[in-house]
Amino acid sequence: MLRKFSNSRTTKENIQLGSLTAFSAGMVNVTSVIVFFAFTSNVTGHYAILAEEVSKGNWYQAAVVFAWIFLFFGGNFCSNLIIINFNQKNTYLAHAAPLVIEAICLLSVGTYGQFFYRETLNETEVLVAIMLFAMGIQNGLTASISNFSVKTTHLTGLTTDVGLLTSMFTRKEYRENKALRAKARVLFAIVTCYLSGGIFAGIVYQNIGFMVFYIASVVIGVIISYEYYKIKIKKMVRKKRRGQKFKTPVMSR
Repeated sequence: MLRKFSNSRTTKENIQLGSLTAFSAGMVNVTSVIVFFAFTSNVTGHYAILAEEVSKGNWYQAAVVFAWIFLFFGGNFCSNLIIINFNQKNTYLAHAAPLVIEAICLLSVGTYGQFFYRETLNETEVLVAIMLFAMGIQNGLTASISNFSVKTTHLTGLTTDVGLLTSMFTRKEYRENKALRAKARVLFAIVTCYLSGGIFAGIVYQNIGFMVFYIASVVIGVIISYEYYKIKIKKMVRKKRRGQKFKTPVMSR
């Protein structure tokens, strides 16, 4: 999931990365809607709100919404900045670092919300800002390393692609196109997992409150750990094979 870059990635790797990150994004977005009455996995609606506040002359509210949009932008910027500067040195670390930052952001929101949140307006604005930054980080990572094939925090463009693909599949020549079928599998996996994550968060929030952000962080941690142990196991197998090669006796004639 995190070891390959751009066109070298397989459909399976894109589905794995897209499914897990979309599940986490769905959890974050639905929880923020329940608690803060705000969407935090995309900024389409925020642009509309920004325009409305500016047109009304509500400059403080406009500044807050602009800051939210800027932080989502900042998350994308930071994610890709890390990747393009460190990808050649260590691909895994370059791709895992943005997820670590995202997990820290989600843990911070969960901890503050669980133990310190007093439901003031300022607190809500800051917590929403942190979540938008985290979602920007995630979206920037998945889009960057998958050559823009995987975007997991918002479904507007994805739903458009699904609609286009579905119409194309009404013709036999497109149904038999392997690239289109692979793209459809990735998109449907993301949609399904995003929706599943949202439903799951909506149910468990009633019982555990802000601790739902801990679960979202664990999902991100699974991605990081899974790839780490795959790398470790691969090194162990190579080391064992080299050891067996040196121990093999040479047959004398």
